[in-house]
Amino acid sequence: MSALVASPTRGVEDLDAVRALQHALYRAAKADPGRRFHALYDKVHRRDVLERAWGQVRRNRGAPGIDQTTIAEVEEYGVDRLLGEVETDLRAGSYRPLPARRVLIPKPGGKEQRPLSIPSVRDRVVQSAVKIVLEPVFEADFLPCSFGFRPKRTTHDALQVLVDESWRGRRWVVETDVAEVSARSRTPG
Repeated sequence: MSALVASPTRGVEDLDAVRALQHALYRAAKADPGRRFHALYDKVHRRDVLERAWGQVRRNRGAPGIDQTTIAEVEEYGVDRLLGEVETDLRAGSYRPLPARRVLIPKPGGKEQRPLSIPSVRDRVVQSAVKIVLEPVFEADFLPCSFGFRPKRTTHDALQVLVDESWRGRRWVVETDVAEVSARSRTPG
């Protein structure tokens, strides 16, 4: 079974419907950069969007969240059943995410550790559904020179642009990373 088709009862037409939705959102955002999208929530709880989101979560095979529910346990419980419950909760406005499970993982090359939050499988499905709906809207506004955390844009692509531009005679590279500064660190002490 394809990772993109989450249910054997659903076919390529559902996959195409999700892509058609994404293309329509992208085109609308691209055509009018100032447009505000007021009606996207109803697209998040569409069954085909939730099935696509499940396929992405299943393919990533992440660790269980705070509820300790694994991908295998969801499949045993019933994917259609879980997605039906999620759809119902989202439609009713009663969906509430669980707290994320917090683990510390080692930083490379040292003894320091960094925190990692792991959402439940159910929450990851909802997060993926939100991403499926929102990503095309934001993608329409990004510049071609932006590579950070974007689909089909890797660090290797960014490096290739640098190489290409250097061959064209460019000599400057500007890179920024915006970080929040807490009020505590700004206070002289």
